[in-house]
Amino acid sequence: MTEPVFPDFPPTVPNAIRASAERWGDKVFLVTPDERMSFAELDRRSRALAARLVEAGAVKGTRIGVLFPNEPAWLVSWAAAARIGAITVPVSTFYKVFELGRFLRHADVQILLLTPKFLNNDYVERLESVAPELTEQDASRPLMVPTLPQLRHVMFWGPSPRAWAMGNAGDGLDDPVDESPGAIVDAMEADVFPGDPMMLMYTSGSTADPKGVLHSHGGMVRHAYNLSAMSTFDDTEVMWSPMPFFWVGGFHTVMFRTLVSGGTLVTQGSVDPPVALKMLEREKVTYCMAWPATTKSLMDHPNYASTDLSSLRRGTLINDVPSELRPSDPTLYPNSLGMTETCGPHSMYTRNEEINGVPPEYRGTFGFTVPGVSVRIVDAETNQEVPEGVEGEVVMRGYSLMLGFYKREREDTFDEDGWYHTGDRGLYRDGWLFFNGRQTDMIKTGGSNVAPAEVEIVLTSFPEVMRAFVYGVPHPERGQDVVAFVVPWSKEDGSVAPIDTDALAAKVKEQLSSFKVPKKFFVLPDADVPWLPSQKVDKRTLIALAEKLAGEV
Repeated sequence: MTEPVFPDFPPTVPNAIRASAERWGDKVFLVTPDERMSFAELDRRSRALAARLVEAGAVKGTRIGVLFPNEPAWLVSWAAAARIGAITVPVSTFYKVFELGRFLRHADVQILLLTPKFLNNDYVERLESVAPELTEQDASRPLMVPTLPQLRHVMFWGPSPRAWAMGNAGDGLDDPVDESPGAIVDAMEADVFPGDPMMLMYTSGSTADPKGVLHSHGGMVRHAYNLSAMSTFDDTEVMWSPMPFFWVGGFHTVMFRTLVSGGTLVTQGSVDPPVALKMLEREKVTYCMAWPATTKSLMDHPNYASTDLSSLRRGTLINDVPSELRPSDPTLYPNSLGMTETCGPHSMYTRNEEINGVPPEYRGTFGFTVPGVSVRIVDAETNQEVPEGVEGEVVMRGYSLMLGFYKREREDTFDEDGWYHTGDRGLYRDGWLFFNGRQTDMIKTGGSNVAPAEVEIVLTSFPEVMRAFVYGVPHPERGQDVVAFVVPWSKEDGSVAPIDTDALAAKVKEQLSSFKVPKKFFVLPDADVPWLPSQKVDKRTLIALAEKLAGEV
């Protein structure tokens, strides 16, 4: 495949939803442990919800937050917003109070659609902790909350637990839409163009600052069709994946690719191995896509051996894919490289490599460039392209690249020729891309990005911690584990104040998502902190010490 494959209609989400509904109709699109939704139902329900959003004041460009686990409510809310040209802002279900408040303020969320609770997360209490003024508000009027000055409405899917929020946003969505709001929705859909912003998706940057990635309708729709064609993903696929929709992998590589291909997506808000195994067998799943730790949790469960996985033909449960549908040498299985900014993979592989593997001399490759985008390897200092086989920084531009970072100027995001510098290091050999790590300090744990600076800020906010240094150490399943050095304050007599690391971990867990909480804490006296002549901490020495100490624990 050398040319990109794009849809034969103007690439907008409203057009893509209608095209899938017209082609596959009542076929099941989404399956969760408790619900099933067809392509036609997604089309019908999202149009009805779009009408309600319009009546609540949503217009083109309105930023609509979506806070649900992987379930129909998430997709209906996204589709409804996209149909009228509003911008969907996915909200992480992991967010604690500090993260949620910072996120909602930075993203300028104007309407928030959500569930009141998920697992042990109470979003009602968290919202009131973020903005105590909400308790003085009434949903009969637009909200006026100084803490979240852009927020006008909070809408719960079911009954509203508070006077400040609307309720029952998800009720009656299969009923006919009244003529007047329905006509407005249809007219607004006609005003949606490929170049319009469609999604504001947040990702962790190399600093603690929020990083909102703005993507267009055209970029995301085209990329879904193109990746489907590359991977020969079609309407016979039944994919199981618990990757959350609020991240690009779960939303685009998993869900959107399934939507435009006519496949069926089997998913869960949280992975319960026995439930997942039952779904894999019952739904005759053909394709599994999950992070290694999730796959391992299924394979380690007592029910795994007795589960009928004979329908599998590709994916992360590779040992149970028939031998003729997988590489004879698992180390020849290809990978792909991408990020939120590039709408997922900018390097990929075809079904041929997935079945036969890559040639042995290209073992470890991350595939080849996705048709339609351009990738170069450059010297990070001179920005000059380096010869093939020489390592440098990976830079990218093309149809799937983001419009830009929210609230950042273009010249601070792209170079003068429009290239985006990914911060990844790699090289090309005979057209095959090899990934050699990150230029930044980003920690990648279990498929999630962690910015060390964000964790360090929280740690040093506690009175017992004078300094904090956060790093990633290798882990065989999660890729990396987050670890932290904490430096205690010295008392006037020169002694060191003790730090209870278990209590410290518990306090961090109240402020940050669980995957950001350090797995191990090491108390380091201030006198033992290694400093460079530039008065910057010696990261190499501390990282080496962290790896040594982590291996000894």
